[in-house]
Amino acid sequence: MAEVLARPVVGSLRGLGRAATLVAEHAGAIGQLSWSIIVTLVRGRVAWRDIVQQMYVIGFQSLPIALVTASLAGIVTSQQGGYQFTGSVPLYVLGSVVVESMILEMGPVLTAIVLVGRVGARITAELGTMVVTEQIDAYQSLGRDSIAILVAPRVVAGIIVMPLLVGLADADGILVGMFAAKLTTGLGYESFLYGARLFWHSWDLVYSLTKALAFGLAIPLISCHMGLRTGGGAAGVGRQTTASVMFMTLTVLILDALFPPLMLQ
Repeated sequence: MAEVLARPVVGSLRGLGRAATLVAEHAGAIGQLSWSIIVTLVRGRVAWRDIVQQMYVIGFQSLPIALVTASLAGIVTSQQGGYQFTGSVPLYVLGSVVVESMILEMGPVLTAIVLVGRVGARITAELGTMVVTEQIDAYQSLGRDSIAILVAPRVVAGIIVMPLLVGLADADGILVGMFAAKLTTGLGYESFLYGARLFWHSWDLVYSLTKALAFGLAIPLISCHMGLRTGGGAAGVGRQTTASVMFMTLTVLILDALFPPLMLQ
């Protein structure tokens, strides 16, 4: 009887141990990859041409969907805020709600989620395909550094362009939210800006861009790490891409939860 009751507990502990081992393995591999990137950058092996090319792919080509997402977030925040502020709360407070929501949370997080789906999955699939078709081995046999050619440019480009994308998304969401507030609640532009200034802190912008910087590092780093660990042919590429998207999304949400106690206290 005791053995039967102990089986679920033992199974749970075994599963927890496997999960902890897997997390530790990924953390160690990401740490080694990060160190290799740093060494490659310090030695000047990364071509600026490759970085600029990745900045175009990661940043410029992602700009339309990032702006559309920010616009929709601004519209929804403005409309829902206007609905809730029909009582004793002054309507001009809606300006502060839209601005603070976009800068502190929606701008960075939604832009990061967009990049996870558009850029992170693409990087994982590209590198995974190169691994299973032995293109990475071909680079190494020719004496070329795959980290300098494939990984470091993507990570550096992500760090550079993510704050720019988030800054544009913040501004776009605020402007569209202001127009939506005028159309749906009748709140004038002057009143909207008055409410925005009433609760504005300059540190909020630093917070938003710092969060964007962290996301810009995490997304390409994790996607490259997962892509280089691909195996099992075409089916393995699909499985690894799915796992990579889940891993990146969870990382973005965990980082987002860690930022308020670290930077808003």
